[in-house]
Amino acid sequence: MMGPAHSLSGAAAWLGVGAAAAAWDHPMPWPVLVTGALICAGAALAPDLDHKAATISRAFGPVSRGVCEVVDKLSYAVYKATKKQGDPRRSGGHRTLTHTWVWAVLLGAGCSALAVGTDRWGVLAVLFVHMVLAIEGLLWRATRGSSSDVLVWLLAAATAWIVVGVLDEPGNGSNWLFTEPGQDYLWVGLPIVLGALVHDIGDALTVSGCPILWPIPVGRKRWYPVGPPKGMRFRAGSWVELKVLMPAFMVLGGMGCLAALNFI
Repeated sequence: MMGPAHSLSGAAAWLGVGAAAAAWDHPMPWPVLVTGALICAGAALAPDLDHKAATISRAFGPVSRGVCEVVDKLSYAVYKATKKQGDPRRSGGHRTLTHTWVWAVLLGAGCSALAVGTDRWGVLAVLFVHMVLAIEGLLWRATRGSSSDVLVWLLAAATAWIVVGVLDEPGNGSNWLFTEPGQDYLWVGLPIVLGALVHDIGDALTVSGCPILWPIPVGRKRWYPVGPPKGMRFRAGSWVELKVLMPAFMVLGGMGCLAALNFI
């Protein structure tokens, strides 16, 4: 799928988690609901860091482009080292390592560790990166072109600073779900894992499928492209994505938000 659909699906997924948490007597304070939705929207773009034309690879200028090249080479090396006889030959690492459940879990765990271990500045760093991606994904028409990059960075930095200030207030959710001393912001990794997995599921619906199960082998393949029957798949950017899935994500996200806040 394309970036805007990925971001919408990530936000909708976290709002759905908020509805489920409310139903299970672990309601999210509204700052956690909003912040998690934005983080998840940004994290839903992160797996495409292995593609030089992806939104995330352009979002931070030369830094993200350089990281993209490294991740692409790393992904390709892991693919070659672990592929089985049934896996096809490849010339790059796109839709390999970063499109697996292993990557999603490691990324989420790493961000949680950074947020908890470095206190406020780690939280700000995690939020800043994901706010930039959320803005780029959700407001993609307004952020086209490199001239808007600095404005996006400033908006993301200001938003991250304000959000941390709100979350730090008693009862606003810095210790949501994990309440022991020293566990503030441990939950930050959850929307990151969810966003990456939602991205993978979205890509699995397209014609190429997605090797989300790696390293679990399926038949003669370790990088099995998981997906529905080929007749049910679509091409990225097609009318199915634009006219069906994106409106559906908006409706489901709205319903999840209302349920999470106990309006329905």
